[in-house]
Amino acid sequence: MHHQYDLSLILACYNETETFTDSVKQIITVLDKTDWTYEIIFVDDKSQDSTVSLIKQTIKRYPSKPLTGIFHDVNQGRGKTVTDGLLKARGKFIGFIDIDLEIPAWYIPRAVDTLTAGADVVTGWRVYDLNPKGLIRWLASKSYMWLRSQVLGITLKDTESGFKFFKRAKIFPTLKHCRDPHWFWDTEIMARSVKAKLKIVEIPVVFIRRLDKTSTVKLLPDTLDYLKKLFIYRPQLHP
Repeated sequence: MHHQYDLSLILACYNETETFTDSVKQIITVLDKTDWTYEIIFVDDKSQDSTVSLIKQTIKRYPSKPLTGIFHDVNQGRGKTVTDGLLKARGKFIGFIDIDLEIPAWYIPRAVDTLTAGADVVTGWRVYDLNPKGLIRWLASKSYMWLRSQVLGITLKDTESGFKFFKRAKIFPTLKHCRDPHWFWDTEIMARSVKAKLKIVEIPVVFIRRLDKTSTVKLLPDTLDYLKKLFIYRPQLHP
């Protein structure tokens, strides 16, 4: 297909009022310093706060930029939200970054440069700034990574980070097979990319835990759901 942009960036949103405006400003500042043509696609998953209004205000604030909004009528989950944005994307390279910018926007150019250099998939490998408040999340993440490698046989360092970029032509045949609409989608897209023998590059990224926002992650139930889906998914990867 003809690519209308160099990069399509997906910003999945759910109750992002606390960080939305500042994060979007940082992202646009980073992208405007490049030579790329780009579009930003906001996908709101039925936020309960003022996120929808902020998205619409932002689109009006930047009339010269290709900013688009997709608004779910009902909450559908992270995986479905990101997928809807990717399917609408018209860039040669497509990707998403968590809008709270716990992985900072300044890593985006490195991801795109890595794709340009030959990678099919680029994902952030989170390097944690350890502190007492983030220790439990760090331990949970490390434990999950170990179990994932044991169950699925995938040696990637970090499949769950909210920082992933793809060559559109390479990832679409894989994307159509992804089924999980929730948090497990991140693992599934990476596992299927491995199975499809795509060239995956993990780049180390500093993960800066935001203490000024309300997390949408429910640590215990989300972790238990992850573990259950690992074992359900294994036969699909290793039939």
